[in-house]
This record gives sequence, C-alpha cells and structure tokens, in this order.
Amino acid sequence: MNTEGVKSVETISGKILRDAIISGANNIGNHKTMIDELNVFPVPDGDTGTNMFMTIKGAIAQLSLLPDDTSVSTVADVAADAMLRSARGNSGVILSLLFRGLTKGLSGKHSASVKDYAEGLKAGVHAAYSSVMKPTEGTMLTVARIGAEAVDGYADSSSDFKGAFAILIESSEEAVDNTPNLLPVLKKAGVVDAGGMGYLVILKGMCEVINGEPPIKAVSGTGVLAIESGFEKAISEFDTNITFTYCTEYIVIKSADAKDSKLLRAYLETIGDSVAVVEGGDIIKVHVHTENPGKALEEGLLFGSLSNMKIENMKEQNKSIKTKTTGKRTRLPFCPPEDEYGFVAVANGAGIEALFSDFGVNYIVRGGQTNNPPADDLLEAILATPARNVFVLPNNKNIIMTAEQALKLVNDRNVTVLQTKTIPQGICAMMSFDPDLSVSENATAMTDAIERVSTGLVTYAARDSDFEGKSIKKGDILGLENGKLATVGKDVFRTLVKIIRKLTKSSTQFITIIYGADVSDETAQRALERIESKVISNNINISLINGGQPLYYYIVSVED
Repeated sequence: MNTEGVKSVETISGKILRDAIISGANNIGNHKTMIDELNVFPVPDGDTGTNMFMTIKGAIAQLSLLPDDTSVSTVADVAADAMLRSARGNSGVILSLLFRGLTKGLSGKHSASVKDYAEGLKAGVHAAYSSVMKPTEGTMLTVARIGAEAVDGYADSSSDFKGAFAILIESSEEAVDNTPNLLPVLKKAGVVDAGGMGYLVILKGMCEVINGEPPIKAVSGTGVLAIESGFEKAISEFDTNITFTYCTEYIVIKSADAKDSKLLRAYLETIGDSVAVVEGGDIIKVHVHTENPGKALEEGLLFGSLSNMKIENMKEQNKSIKTKTTGKRTRLPFCPPEDEYGFVAVANGAGIEALFSDFGVNYIVRGGQTNNPPADDLLEAILATPARNVFVLPNNKNIIMTAEQALKLVNDRNVTVLQTKTIPQGICAMMSFDPDLSVSENATAMTDAIERVSTGLVTYAARDSDFEGKSIKKGDILGLENGKLATVGKDVFRTLVKIIRKLTKSSTQFITIIYGADVSDETAQRALERIESKVISNNINISLINGGQPLYYYIVSVED
C-alpha cells in the first residue's frame, strides 16, 4: 500500500476509530461467504466468516450511538464489550480478544498514537494466544501476531498512522499467504486460513477510514447498522401479567472512583425486577423492568456516565408484538443464586433438549453446528440459573471458548465450563453428576465420564473437498469418528454401520443412536433392527432416541 505524498496522521480520534471498526465490520459482512468457503473440513459447520461477522456486528449498533467527540478509550471499551458478548465460535472469540487488547493500549487516552495502538495490538495477541490451550501456527493467531510485531517495530521509528496501517496490512497479507506453508492441510486443499483471511478483511476495512476515506458500507442484506429492538427480545412471551411497565437498559462508562456495581444492582432490585447488572472492564451493562426508569438512570449516573440508553413501554407495545412471529427468543429473567447446583447446556433438537431437561438442566441454549450461540446468550442463561454453582456444557468444540468468555462476566456465582465437545459427552457428564459431591468432585467425575464416551456422527458434505486423501463431493455421506473423518460414502445406513463398527470395542457396554430431523421414525427403527441382528453382539445394550437434531442424520454414543 503506497502512502507516498499523503499527509501523515500522528494520532487518531475516537471518531476515526469508531468509524474504522464499523467499516471493518461491514467489510467482513460483505465478504463473509468468501471466507466461509475457505473452510477445509467439508461438514456443515459454524463457518468462520459468518462467526467473525456476527461477533463484530455486535459492536456496530453500540458504536453508532457514540458521539464524534468520544475518546478512543471509550470507543475501544464499547467495541470490546459488545464483541465479547456477541462472540461466536473460536474465531469469533479470538477476534473479540484481539479487540479487547486495544482497551489496554488505549486506556485513558482521548486520542491514540501509533505506539498506543501497537501496545494494544500486542496485548490482544497475548490474550488470544493465552486463551488457546495449544496454539497452532498458520492460523488467525499467526496473522495477528506478525501484524502486531510489524507495527511495533514501525512505531520505534515513525509516528504516522497511515504508514503503520500500511505496514499492518502488508505484513498481515503476507502472513495469510504463508499459512498453507505452516499448515499442510491448507496446502493440500489449496486455500489459506479462513480466520486469518477474515481478520485481514476487517483490517482492510478499517484502513479505509485511517486513510481518510469514508467507511465501507454494508452491501444490502449483509451488514446491520440499525439497533435491534431490545423490547422484542425482552417481552416476546409477556402478556397481561407484566409487573412493571418500562424495560430500561443502559451502559455505564465507569468513573475512576465508581462504587461496587453490586450496590447498583441492589438498588435496582428495590424499584423493579428482571435486574441484570453485568460488569466488564470499564463498563457496566444494566437491564431492569421498573415503573421508575428515571430513578434507574439517576442511580446509574452515580457510577459514571451513561450510554446506549433505551426505555420501552412493554405493556403498550406488547399488544402489537404478541401477535407477531419475530423469530427471536424471550430474554431470560435474572435469578439470584439460591440453589446449590444448576446447569446450562447447548443443544439443538427437541428430543435432545428434552433429554437434557430430564437430567436436570435448567436452561438449554439452542445452538450447535452452523449455529454457534454468542457469549451473551450463555451469560444470560447462567444468570437466569438460580444456583450458586453452575455447570455449563457447550457440547461442541467450537463453543467451549465462547462459554469460557461468558463465565468471565459472572461475579455472583461460581461457573464451571466442562469440556464437552459432543452431545453424547454432555449426556454422560449429566448422568455422572451427584448432588452430594462437592463442585470439584463433580467436575472430576463428570470429566472422567466425558473421557469414557466415544462419539460417531453421520452427516453430509457441505462442499467439494480434498481432505486427508479423500476426494469428497458435495452431498456425499460422511462418517466421523470422535471428530475425525473416518468414512465417505453414498448411503446413510451403510455409513452408520461403518461408524458403529469402528467405535465398538470388546469393552463396549452401551450404544445409543440418536436420529435427526431428516430421518423418519420408521427408517430409524429399521436401522436399529438391522444393527441389532447383524452388527452388535448380545452383550451390548443398544437404544434408539429421536433427537430431532438438524444436519446430522445420526449421532452415536458408545460407552465402555
């Protein structure tokens, strides 16, 4: 990127940073399909581009409300807080952590220098690497690290922001192009890393504003600049039994001498219900149903300045909304921690959800493949669970990091995220829970149960691919053994049989077959009968459950 002859910029204002992030968000929104298509693994998944866009999209509405004279520190705080709550999938969580790092470099700054921004980039990279148990080079992490190192080196000799972003883009682009040399699976598929490309696309969108150009606009149907109605979220199932009239929401940008946010929550509970007061960094997010929204706002001012204020008359608007199908779920009420134990699980499919409920799960957050829930949904379910100790079962490897981010926002109860990567692991963990054991004892027992179960999946190829030596065509039937591609075929039943045979050992005692929404009861029953008569020995207990899950014809649980 050539910046010769262009007037240098030594600092950026909050307005520039605000518009740059919005531009970056719209840019990845415009290109998310291209990024999704870089995914190597051919199964239906929570596609990287979509997850990253949904994560940064969460900041657009909040940033759009900030005035032009807002400080870079506040812009960074608002963006990071919004992105943490809307983070989806591993790529979304990493993206939110990279932007969270900016809050450290820009803390207390009204405008930012290149050195300040470089410090923020480095802090974000450190946070992102620290969040991953075994960081893999050749991914989004590598791209972010190389870009941060380049800007840090540039800041030692120059203070020009345009030059810094030119270096950031150039180094990040080279890093993206090099990802296939670091990850053989990318080279074999002939693609670059999707997460790295997504991050680069965001940086390019931001660079437009840094260079003095207007923000990139969202192509129709991809970006979202309007604020989603908090009312529709909050009251889609309320009727005439609304206790308080006004749904009041706002963000407090804390003052240096702000009191403990628990005092704010305690006051709000005296004037209303459905109180949620969640603190993150220098921001307190507030939600309350009350007859006195003015008092709720006045109390918030005692803790700092207010932003993103919304007051909705629920009784008045409920008349028109209750007859509509909005497609949005009801906001869960905040519940104080009273019971000893509670559970939150991620699942999708009526039968699977009912199964978790039968095992004692308080709240099901609907999600899974292609539908990774944001951290805010998990946080809301945790705060609605009336327990001092809450176990969270993500049941998907791409949701574990999101759950771990959500628990960082909880300060009134103990939250344990179990490392459940599949539905069978989540079910076995719940079966191992003992209310008479301590939290640590239960965590150990449930983790041991997770390790004893093997998971088989039967699904279809979402795209053409050359993966692990297998030539895969869109629509082929895929069999996965504990997350790894094991077989490719054309027939669902034969693939199911192959997976069961691969997972079954001499020590196997139980097999559970969970069939999905695209398998009829009759087809599933015939499959069970054939497997019982021809595949499974008599000493294995086999059961069939109508899970109703999308995308996966069968989920198989095999236990020793």
